Amino acid sequence: MRSRIQCVAATAALLLGAAGAHAANPIANGNFDTPVVTPGTFTNFSVGTTTLTGWTVTGPGEANVSIVSGTYAQSGVTFEAAPGNNQWLDLTGDGSNSTEGVSQVVSTTPGTQYALSFYIGNTTGGGIFGTTSTVDVLVNGAATAFTNSQVNATGLTWQQFTDTFVATGTSTTLLFQNGDSGNDNSNGLDNIVLTAGVAHVPEPATLSLFGLGLAGILMRRRRAT
Repeated sequence: MRSRIQCVAATAALLLGAAGAHAANPIANGNFDTPVVTPGTFTNFSVGTTTLTGWTVTGPGEANVSIVSGTYAQSGVTFEAAPGNNQWLDLTGDGSNSTEGVSQVVSTTPGTQYALSFYIGNTTGGGIFGTTSTVDVLVNGAATAFTNSQVNATGLTWQQFTDTFVATGTSTTLLFQNGDSGNDNSNGLDNIVLTAGVAHVPEPATLSLFGLGLAGILMRRRRAT
């Protein structure tokens, strides 16, 4: 009986540990909430800057990206952040509108499949912000384009996208790059999350039932003694 209980307990611990690992996000500052910008404004970060927490700004020498407050407004458009956040990143920067972007090197496990989720914000209002928002996502240099074409004339509409890849090394370079044209002055990026694939991780309800089963075994053992 003891060996059975120990086996069940060990299995539960492993499953709970796997679930915790599955939930961990190795992306630093994926919601762009640091550094904090003054409410209602934005702050620019030039190529090569080290002050954009967790990220390296890439692109042509004069390019920049901007962290934007969720209360910023311009030309009749309110630029709210993705749900649950206070700030977001504008990949078009301030008068930049080039192939600027942000990159980050994350630790990965070779052979493991990862899901990279992120939100792209688009507005069709204001007359200077274009009609679509395209982000080119590069994983170790391999690019995939994702486009949000939802219509919103008074604010940003945020759409979630997911890219999957299998890690080939102990580190992976992720790059999010502006894919909009030169006359498009808004391309939102927010809520970046990287999740490692874990096989057969039970849902929370399943874990609860598992715990009840373990409790039942312990109760039967107590009565038997």
